[in-house]
Amino acid sequence: MTATTTATRGGPAVRDRGHPARPGPRAIASQSLLIARRNLTALVRAPETIFFSVIQPIMFLLLFNYVFGGAIGGRGGGYINFLMPGILVQFIAFATFSTALGLNTDVAKGFVDRFRSLPIARSAVLTGRILSDAVGMAFNTVLLGAVGMLMGFRITGGPTSVVGACLLAWAFGIALCWVGAVIGLTLRSPEAVQSGGMSWLFPLTFASSAFAPAETMPGWLQAFVNVNPVTITTDAIRALLAGEPAGSLVAASLAWTAAITAVFFTLAVRRFQRMR
Repeated sequence: MTATTTATRGGPAVRDRGHPARPGPRAIASQSLLIARRNLTALVRAPETIFFSVIQPIMFLLLFNYVFGGAIGGRGGGYINFLMPGILVQFIAFATFSTALGLNTDVAKGFVDRFRSLPIARSAVLTGRILSDAVGMAFNTVLLGAVGMLMGFRITGGPTSVVGACLLAWAFGIALCWVGAVIGLTLRSPEAVQSGGMSWLFPLTFASSAFAPAETMPGWLQAFVNVNPVTITTDAIRALLAGEPAGSLVAASLAWTAAITAVFFTLAVRRFQRMR
């Protein structure tokens, strides 16, 4: 005997024995947006979190430009034009720490258990977190760009290239947030996330062309740097903002973005489904 699906007045379709029907794409999108709104509301109520998330990339930009600028300067327009895309990609990569810590904290406080008890898609809980973090990325990207302009950063590419660079960075950041989601759901406590959740980010961002040209590094390191998705995305954004040909770099960055998203989205949803 198979279970049948009935519709409850004012609520979603429910299968016999209390199991909710699988929500469709529109329902998943609506549920994700509601959860994202909840996360953004909680963020607005913690202004100190917003302050530190904003000040960190600006501090990196100031320190790297004025500490290393004299040694690496001399590239068209000065070091700030080379550095700015690297700081942007580094900031976006580091933003995944917020995803990991936010999800882990929700698990520790029991919020995720409440979500799991509701007739909503499992992926909506994760997607809602990613969407709220993506909004923070977009806001901080605009602010970081404004500070860079005040420091002498100049864009020579056209409006289409600028929009493309921002979208490319944003998409790459969302992909990396799924890595953060897997970490946040796997580690057992917020303390573990704080101590080990960023350990993979340092070699990924610093062993790249974000802060120095790859050709200045030892040969054995260049082998990793040249295939590092942070390098590829940073170089693609540099080329777009400078108005230079960037087709192959953009394609490679999008390929990395799609691969990272596919793998870690699947892992995150499976991990979420298996949680007890």
